[in-house]
Amino acid sequence: MAQWHGISRRKPSGGRKVQARGKRSTEISTEKQFALVGEPKRKIYRKTGGNSMVRVMAANQVSISDSKTGKTSLGTIHSVIENASDPNYVRRNILVKGAVIETDKGSVKITSRPGKDGVINGVLIE
Repeated sequence: MAQWHGISRRKPSGGRKVQARGKRSTEISTEKQFALVGEPKRKIYRKTGGNSMVRVMAANQVSISDSKTGKTSLGTIHSVIENASDPNYVRRNILVKGAVIETDKGSVKITSRPGKDGVINGVLIE
């Protein structure tokens, strides 16, 4: 369900404001959707001004950058190991920036924002 980010119709004291205008479409945010581990799926959103944003809904591959060799390779995601932002994301296998995931190449820390960038990039952890 979308969330409304508009102006409150109440004052801090609890009284009503006289300003009478309805909700506007620009004040409604997008719905909360998380990137999960699974079959690849992406969603394209239309933003203000006709711009578009790609959001990862589910993914099972990550682009892994190895700092020692300087090479980048593709790895398969098995599960989420650790997440500093929310421990529940580990249980639910939600992919966000900063999460540590288990892949076939080893532990990888996600450096991209799957919900904003539309891709999943990561750095190999030794």
